[in-house]
Amino acid sequence: MPEFVVDAHRLIGPVPFDDLPEDPRPEMDRLGVHQAYVTHTLALYSDVRAGNEALLHLGDPRLVPVPVLLPESFEPVPDWDVPMVRICPARHRFELTGPTALRWLAALGVTAAVDLDETSPGQLLALARELPEQRILLLNPGYRRLRAIGELMAAIPNLWLEIGTVNTQRGVEWLAGHYGAERLVFGTGAPVMDDCGPRFLLDHLDLPEADVALIASGGSLL
Repeated sequence: MPEFVVDAHRLIGPVPFDDLPEDPRPEMDRLGVHQAYVTHTLALYSDVRAGNEALLHLGDPRLVPVPVLLPESFEPVPDWDVPMVRICPARHRFELTGPTALRWLAALGVTAAVDLDETSPGQLLALARELPEQRILLLNPGYRRLRAIGELMAAIPNLWLEIGTVNTQRGVEWLAGHYGAERLVFGTGAPVMDDCGPRFLLDHLDLPEADVALIASGGSLL
């Protein structure tokens, strides 16, 4: 088992229409997750500003804030001291490669985490062309789109992949063999998504211990 485990994709706060715990720390303790990069559910599902404000006041080093970035044409770029932002172009109705989004991402200069279902391979390739230094963490890739994901990882050197939903036999091992374990990141999407399965997967990867430890701690991204 890896000594230090970071969940790069976790939510905090109430989940609409579901009875799930608002505080992730007890479940993190149970599963041996030492730190989590968290986005507030309010910012995803209802009020971006309120959710981000709540998130940035957590004050617990185990919970690293990942605010939601919602580009606004006539607003200043947020002055956030964070390592990563979450972007939801489909849900929040903006263009990933629109002029405002590009300007904001370039100004912030931090990793952008985006769900694969929120965008498309074409948009991700366009973003990489416009901002070649932009670091991208692709969330919830699933396992049915491994060919497309592989093409993206080959074409975009600054693309990292969250492995929580790559739950097919030797899928993570295939990715590590072709693109390197340093570009794979442990994450769960909990509590909306299951965290026990990804944690079990991490402990049973058929990879060298050094590679598993690298994935568990965030690859070369976190």
